[in-house]
Amino acid sequence: MSLFENSILLGIIVKQSVKGTIYVYLGVLLGFITTAILLPRIYSTSEVGLLKVIVTYSTLIAQFGTLGINGATIRLFPFFKTEDKKHHGFLPLALSVGMVGFMLSAVLLLIFKPLLVEMSMEKSTLMVGYINYLIVLVFFQLFFSILDIYYSALMNSVHGTYLREVFQRVLIILMIALYYFNLLTFHQFVLTYIAAISVPTLYILYTLIREGQFNLKFELSFLDKNLLRSIGAVSLFSILNGFSVIMIQNVDLIMVNKMLGLDAAGIYAICFFFGIVVSLPARSIYKIANVAAAEAWKSDDRKTLRDIYEKSCLTLFIIGSYLFLGVWLNIDNIMQILKPEYLAGKWVIFFIGLGCLMDMATGANSSLMVTSKYYKVQSYLLLILVVLLVSLNLLLIPRYGLTGAAVSSAASLGVLNLLRYLFLYFKYDFQPYNLRFVTVMVIGAVAYLVAFAIPVQFHFIFDILLRSTIFTLLFLIPIYFFKISDDLNKTADIYLKKLKIIREKV
Repeated sequence: MSLFENSILLGIIVKQSVKGTIYVYLGVLLGFITTAILLPRIYSTSEVGLLKVIVTYSTLIAQFGTLGINGATIRLFPFFKTEDKKHHGFLPLALSVGMVGFMLSAVLLLIFKPLLVEMSMEKSTLMVGYINYLIVLVFFQLFFSILDIYYSALMNSVHGTYLREVFQRVLIILMIALYYFNLLTFHQFVLTYIAAISVPTLYILYTLIREGQFNLKFELSFLDKNLLRSIGAVSLFSILNGFSVIMIQNVDLIMVNKMLGLDAAGIYAICFFFGIVVSLPARSIYKIANVAAAEAWKSDDRKTLRDIYEKSCLTLFIIGSYLFLGVWLNIDNIMQILKPEYLAGKWVIFFIGLGCLMDMATGANSSLMVTSKYYKVQSYLLLILVVLLVSLNLLLIPRYGLTGAAVSSAASLGVLNLLRYLFLYFKYDFQPYNLRFVTVMVIGAVAYLVAFAIPVQFHFIFDILLRSTIFTLLFLIPIYFFKISDDLNKTADIYLKKLKIIREKV
């Protein structure tokens, strides 16, 4: 890959990461309105738990239903990509695999339905009446995943982020409003909630058709034995990879529901949101980094890969530190926003946030591994982590309740990312850390301590605004003027120029 191509590729990453991050932050705001304000005040903890658990189950099943084709898309699509937008019939291949996976998922769901009912009867009886609706969510989540990854492979990772983070949440807020004003029963609300999650699939399908990227003509002659073997191998390990990732993200909620009940699951889900806020901006970066890393591995461009790794680690560590410290700085105010029963989840926020910060600090390590020839190693590591996470949950949830589940999640993420770091270091000599990270930690610590020392204000909203403003200024201004991250400075300059705070360079 030439220096010019390298610059274009990194420029696409930065541009789409910025746009994606804006959508993610807007989604965070909408998610805060939904998760922190509306759901806890309008619904019981068991009803909140139901909404979160059915989405969690459907996500797990849909991940299996892709049969690993998303991993094959990320790693192998550069070999299919053509200028005529037909891409050697890759889309119909991916959709066909998805349809087979959906039918298998539907059969398995029917087989295991009695077990799900039995599991729910003891502590989560509300769940029993909605198990049949899982198959609808599985269908739409499965095909959204396939279409979103395909669209990302076409160097557009932003649209899917917008649909999931913004569009879908606006629909959910509208449905909550209809329920609040007694225009919907709870049963009708659950159905419209499922519809709101399903609609983005139709939207992204429409977008692909409108842009001429939707083609259902197979090109079987292009699929030689070597390519089919590669697709099969990558897909197999991608099933393990994707399923393990989803398990790591959701198994704690499932086990809390099973061991502590739907009320506890509702509390955990709400508090989990505040912790996971720390890592949300990484989603847009990871999506485009997957595509860029695959292109770089295709030409064995180690410089581009090193740049992706180093820049993603530093940028995400800065963003993650700002969000983690900002959330914990306002933890007592957050607890005032929620109902008293959510106080049991205070340390869930801390440990989930800490785990997310560790994940952010290791950047796009997953993207580099899953698109390399050692993609199998990623799957093995994730399988080890699933076993570790389940084991820790079995040990810590009975002893420490919700906090135990959060500690298990944070510890698992820490171990996973340490192993990824060691692999990339010893195999490729990739080492992204330097004194800039220490500088960020010092700036963060000073900004946090100064903002923390501010006396408690007369109203928690005013207290949030004052502390957050002081913390933001003390954190972001030094980050900008010390020029710690070139990418963040360039992004900041773009917006400062638009606001006419700084002038264009002549």
